Amino acid sequence: MDSTLPEAASAPAAAAAPALSASAASAARRRRRLVARIKDGMRDLGIQFALLNHQVGAHLDLRDADLECLDLVSRYGPIGPTALAKRAGLHPATLTGVLDRLERGGWVIRTPNPSDRRAVLVQVIKEKEAEVSFMYTALGSAMDRVCSAYGDAELVKMADFLLQTAKATRVATDDLAED
Repeated sequence: MDSTLPEAASAPAAAAAPALSASAASAARRRRRLVARIKDGMRDLGIQFALLNHQVGAHLDLRDADLECLDLVSRYGPIGPTALAKRAGLHPATLTGVLDRLERGGWVIRTPNPSDRRAVLVQVIKEKEAEVSFMYTALGSAMDRVCSAYGDAELVKMADFLLQTAKATRVATDDLAED
């Protein structure tokens, strides 16, 4: 048989195709398992953070929503109540109660907004912020140990992954809020 004939040339290619597709299928399965592990890990992480934050709130005599709002004010403040309500996913009336409790507890102050005298800005009282930070010291130390096992390039990828995951979570949250 002449090896230049198309039938002869296609026989080795045909034999390689099942092996290639089996390899591709194996890679696809491996990828699905890895993605599932990441998603499971993210769910576990979410639960562990919720439990940790609940314990921190209990130690500081703060409700879960109060601690979350305090963290948002710490990160994005001074911030207006409307913007804070949107970031926290709370109804403005609910946020008013949260801010009242935080203000009574000495955690935040409301100050006039210099660019709109009818509005106020909420900001964290710095001395109280240190109390919250102290509660997360053990986690910070543990995270330093975890990160020390990875190189800079890996940490850059992880940081990007976490930022992209946070963005995807915000989009999913916004989508549900619109329903």
